[in-house]
Amino acid sequence: MSKTLTVICLLRNDLRIHDNEVLYWANKYADYVLPVYCFDPRHFKGTHYFNFPKTGPHRLSFLLESITDLRKNLQSCGSGLVVKQGEPEVVIPSLIQQIGKDKVHALAYQTEATKEELDVEETLRAKCGVKIQTFWGHTLFHRDDLPFGVGQLPDVYTQFRKQVEGESVVRDTIDMPRTFKPLPPGIVLDEIPTAEALGAKEAVSDPRSVFPWSGGETSALERLNQYLWNTDKVATYKETRNGMIGADYSTKFSAWLALGCLSPRVIYWEIKRYEKERASNQSTYWVVFELLWRDYFRFVALKYGNRIFYLSGIQGKGIEWKQDTKLFEAWRDGKTGVPYVDANMRELATTGFMSNRGRQNVASFLTKDLKLDWRLGAEWFESMLIDHDVCSNYGNWLYSAGIGNDPREDRKFNMVKQGLDYDPNGDYVRLWIPELAGVKDGSIHTVWTLNSGALSRAGVSLGKTYPHPILIAPEWNRYMEKTKPGMGRGTGGQPNKMKGIDFYFSSSTQRQ
Repeated sequence: MSKTLTVICLLRNDLRIHDNEVLYWANKYADYVLPVYCFDPRHFKGTHYFNFPKTGPHRLSFLLESITDLRKNLQSCGSGLVVKQGEPEVVIPSLIQQIGKDKVHALAYQTEATKEELDVEETLRAKCGVKIQTFWGHTLFHRDDLPFGVGQLPDVYTQFRKQVEGESVVRDTIDMPRTFKPLPPGIVLDEIPTAEALGAKEAVSDPRSVFPWSGGETSALERLNQYLWNTDKVATYKETRNGMIGADYSTKFSAWLALGCLSPRVIYWEIKRYEKERASNQSTYWVVFELLWRDYFRFVALKYGNRIFYLSGIQGKGIEWKQDTKLFEAWRDGKTGVPYVDANMRELATTGFMSNRGRQNVASFLTKDLKLDWRLGAEWFESMLIDHDVCSNYGNWLYSAGIGNDPREDRKFNMVKQGLDYDPNGDYVRLWIPELAGVKDGSIHTVWTLNSGALSRAGVSLGKTYPHPILIAPEWNRYMEKTKPGMGRGTGGQPNKMKGIDFYFSSSTQRQ
């Protein structure tokens, strides 16, 4: 290969230096390496069906922090990060023209799994006129190492997990160079845009957030080290993962995984080292188990393509979903009158995060109680969650709606029972619904059943300070008696440890 050739690295959801095959390959085969990130204007418009802001304020804040951290880390390696506002299909050909097509060895990027991203890749192939080098890097198990073709992917997770665990091997992490090849001559690094410059709102932080960390590879690796080696929290993960208050009830790796600030293989091999040096138990295994769920949904997206976005789901079911604006807005704003649902939705709106347990329940409430179009929930989560991953998000919503990969399609959560199981004394609800702070025990989960005297003493006026419930499911009745004073569950205040379906978001992508 002749000298003075450049490889352009288009970075999207692989915003890290460690275990990054795109950057490794570029630095091996080029004289100059040009890492590029594009703030695609399509990401700041409306969602596909309901026109919610596609990248909400908390999600954008975490992304901006991740880009800032990546640029700093690349500069410390002798490189840098070009940041542009524009569609990659426009930005990259322009950069190739600026450098000179005869001087560009290749465009390299990590390939994605869903239509919007794949459409970008197809256009780049057509327009760039240079070699295209792609890599698969988002999953724990490499696509090429599965014991079956993607078309033969099992439709039940347990079958997938058993085959992969029995027949596949996790690849070693890549030993990255300490110094990187320089940027090509004449490249200027523009300022990283602000939220305002991108036409978005600034996020406002809240001290109640269970996710106090910033975006980026640096904080991701610090959190990994803290959760495993500094605190040993990983050794009790399976027991605490259904918590709802505090930073350490789950790994919280999901936001960094979603943007590729943290490699799943690094997590895996650190877990293996921890098991060898400290402790090996169900909890340490369960973190890997969750990473496999994340893998599974990405491979489901490869297998089924756009069907993961269809109203009928991958099962093609003709369910009559409602689109009731008032019901949806009550759910979205945390004003359903069902405290456990409302507390979770307010946490999401305020911080961009929600526990695994909360996500399961609010999804079940929207799809199984309110019977609203599941895509309303999926697109709202897409907008709001700092850890949004398109494959996991849509896979999980299909799962909750009974049109995805769940063998138990009639699964429905009981909001009262779940509140009593996982917030037995109502501490979580009081944290996020201050207007109910005067209700001092588990009866907060059925506040509509309190008599006028109890409501008055608590400073609650139903219909004025807090809404009447928009729905009371008949199956809740059997648990309402247990919310009366002296009848509470879990007197120690610890959440129930029963299993349930686990949305990917709250830890390393939790599920059952």
